Amino acid sequence: MPLDPVLTKAIRLLRQKKFWEVIHLLEPKIPLYYRSFNCYYILGLAYLYSNSFGGALDYFKSARDIKMREPNILLGFAVLHLRRGETDRAVDFYLEVQDIDEKNRLAKKALKIIRKHARTDTMSEWIDSGRLPELYPPPPHVPLSVKSVFVAITCLFGAAVVIFCALVVLKVVELPFKLPFQTDLDRNGLISSVLDQSDRREPVQTGGAYRYILTRAQVLSDYEKARALFTTYNDEKAKILLNRILESNAVDSIKTKATILLSYMDVPGFDTLKDRIPFSDVVKDPFLYRDCYVIWQGMATNLIIEENSTLFDFLVGYDTRSKLEGIVPTRFNFSVAVNLEKPLEILGRIIPAENGEGVSIEGTAVHQRP
Repeated sequence: MPLDPVLTKAIRLLRQKKFWEVIHLLEPKIPLYYRSFNCYYILGLAYLYSNSFGGALDYFKSARDIKMREPNILLGFAVLHLRRGETDRAVDFYLEVQDIDEKNRLAKKALKIIRKHARTDTMSEWIDSGRLPELYPPPPHVPLSVKSVFVAITCLFGAAVVIFCALVVLKVVELPFKLPFQTDLDRNGLISSVLDQSDRREPVQTGGAYRYILTRAQVLSDYEKARALFTTYNDEKAKILLNRILESNAVDSIKTKATILLSYMDVPGFDTLKDRIPFSDVVKDPFLYRDCYVIWQGMATNLIIEENSTLFDFLVGYDTRSKLEGIVPTRFNFSVAVNLEKPLEILGRIIPAENGEGVSIEGTAVHQRP
């Protein structure tokens, strides 16, 4: 969690079991923390631990709109269903947590308790005994201050220097002539995507039909720009450059490395997506934006909700009901509550049509606006 003085104070109060102080501190500041997952999660916990379950549900819902598959939020929903005696729904949430994090201690413990008491119909007695808080999701840790982090790093660095010097004196290790430059290790995938000399000598191929014809300089420039953007976590801008390479006359070895680099890119959330791509750019050349994540605003229509999927036509830009930029078929591979009367924001992955005319969206998260 980022270091924020108000949220840090709220976490401290939460850990001191001063739940209503947390609520009184954060609720007046909700407009300042609009779409802040951390704020909603802390408030949800404060209401949960103070036995105000309606408030807990509301804030957990707001947090889930931002991070759909965050295990701690799913644990919160599970325990609320368990309290209401909806054991089947609770089990579904616990199994989803295990699907995301198979070693999750709380999910494992909860399923064990449910299995034990389901056979003897004593689940309600176990809940009434006051043991349900054992399954509550944990409060966040208090972030370290900059000063404490600096002191810790300084101490660790000093200790490392002392140990290294001792090993040199004892001739356990030999002092190298020079230390390697390590910046390429900042993010997984950079080392395996480095171009070798043969790639640089012949980066393009002749013959064949390609969507984009690039020069030698363009292939090398686009590829290195994409790697630079990858190091700063501007994944969507990097994807645009890599997609152009993949649809071009670049040699297969460079395309393979471009594909490797793409495989290391993260699935963003509402609060982590750095690059915002407008709909107007995507419709001009959909193949450039293949698998890019976007956040678009609009309205939903033709809604179909099934057990494991949600489908609708997304009216992009129609959230103000004054301008329609386009209609995009949208699919979520899980059930999502969507109100057709209210504007919404969707976060999803772009899938170009096979003929290049239009796109669809594979949704990962949705935020229903008031």
